Amino acid sequence: MKKKSILYIFMVLAMCLGTVSCSKWLEEKPVSFIGPDSIEDSEAGVDVWVAGVYSNWLDDMFRWSQFPFVLELDADYISGPDWLMGKMGAGNFQSEEMVGKLWKGPYNLIVDANLAERKIAEMVNVDADYKNNALGELYFQEAFCYFLMVRAFGEIPYIEEDVMNGGAYSNKRQSIQTIYDHIIEMLEEASKLMFSCTDARHKAGHVSAASAAALLAKVYATMAAAAMPEGTPVTVRTGNGDNARYTTEEDGATVYKYNPLVTQIFYKKAVAGYQDMDSAELYKKAAEWAKKVIDGEFGTVELSPYDKLWAASNRDASEFLFSVQSLNGETVYCTQIHTYYAGYSDSPASNTIQSGGWVGCSYNWYRLFDEDDYRITQGVRHQWQYYYQTDYKGFFYYPESLKSYYSTLTDGNTYQYTADSQCLAFTTKYSDVKDKSANYTDSAWPFLRYADLLLIYAEALNETGDSEEAMTYLNLVRKRSNAVQMTTVPGKDAMRSAIIEERAKELACEADRRWDLIRWGIYIDAMNAVMYDDAGVYKERSEKHLLFPIPQEEINANEYINENNPGWN
Repeated sequence: MKKKSILYIFMVLAMCLGTVSCSKWLEEKPVSFIGPDSIEDSEAGVDVWVAGVYSNWLDDMFRWSQFPFVLELDADYISGPDWLMGKMGAGNFQSEEMVGKLWKGPYNLIVDANLAERKIAEMVNVDADYKNNALGELYFQEAFCYFLMVRAFGEIPYIEEDVMNGGAYSNKRQSIQTIYDHIIEMLEEASKLMFSCTDARHKAGHVSAASAAALLAKVYATMAAAAMPEGTPVTVRTGNGDNARYTTEEDGATVYKYNPLVTQIFYKKAVAGYQDMDSAELYKKAAEWAKKVIDGEFGTVELSPYDKLWAASNRDASEFLFSVQSLNGETVYCTQIHTYYAGYSDSPASNTIQSGGWVGCSYNWYRLFDEDDYRITQGVRHQWQYYYQTDYKGFFYYPESLKSYYSTLTDGNTYQYTADSQCLAFTTKYSDVKDKSANYTDSAWPFLRYADLLLIYAEALNETGDSEEAMTYLNLVRKRSNAVQMTTVPGKDAMRSAIIEERAKELACEADRRWDLIRWGIYIDAMNAVMYDDAGVYKERSEKHLLFPIPQEEINANEYINENNPGWN
């Protein structure tokens, strides 16, 4: 890795980062830099080190909107305008700045974490439990970064030592198994060191022992699915978005209709680097760690009621095991998540969108749901207005099937639907913010939720032979969203497909879908089944798209890396 130009840490005692409470940010903003050797040996000093590492998520990754989109845009159900989707969304990864940030950003955090771990470990005036909890938080952050990168790039370097204490910036790429061994080791240690989420000493919003255990379950399930035998069947309801819509004549008028979703059975392809792993044992480990969290071994974690789930006031709820939060009106610790997914209004008191609201899901995704599922009745935007529509009292609506309803309204407004990126299934997950008229306002990106863990547990149970119990945990997620409950186990293969589909519904617009398709060895088939989505985004993929290209500047700078991933040389 190239040496960072600045190895100083913002003096921050209360960060609204990663998973840290926002309250004091409004009272005490960071105003100065201090050198690493000037941080005092105290609990306050520990807080500075931890906050400095968390700050990488915003100032180095989310601030410029390269995150979460490097993880999010390349998926079958995600869509948007061509200016946004034309590179990542269309498979043009080479020289894409977002891909470079996915390499550099996590490694910058890892370099900072290694230094912070050494400095905290050397402290003598801090309570042992407080030190250990801080170290556990740092191990979690490192492990999460390696997890992001090993899925995206395959074999990657591992930085063993603090680079300010003799560690090297440039390192050889390690095998996928070796990287996962390091991830597992860090998370196991973090689960022992951190406070439980219900411990009085645990700070609301911070990662906890439950976060580490939940991520371990997800890591094991990722490895296990990737190691499943070739030919394992996975059913996906999909279709070519470009051909989904057609016109017909009814009662002398032209109407639009949609071809039904196509149920396709894809057969798993081998996932490079995972072939020698033991899928059955890994799923047992995934189930074991997930059950520990479910049973409350690391504190009580529970699903939030749907009507509160995405409220700003709920961001520190136990369901959010790890999220990246930001500040309203900030210029450094900020994101444009609200802008991209919801759009900002022309004034605080207005609902008229001034700009944004670009990233959404396709109609193929929308049609996966039961009609009364809260995730589309409340979780998708159905009517909205842009500033340029105000003169003629215009509004967009979604989906197109609501035309019969809007055509009967006599309120003086003009309602319209367009079969392009202006009308997608736009999520409401990121709509509740402090100032909806701000381009940069407070928001949170949910990297790991309890609902995710419950579905991981259901997956692990199904693959280890207990489909009946798997149905129970699948239904927990479905019940929260008012979805129809599954009452009969449809068989192991069908249950597998149902769980994967449930993940697509529950975790939509949370940067999970591509990685589920990759680990299950069906990414190329699922993307090519779409080809062009309903906004015209090109989805065709080939073998080279299974891994992102290593940034060329890293190849130039690292003496141990002299070639790129397959297809990107």
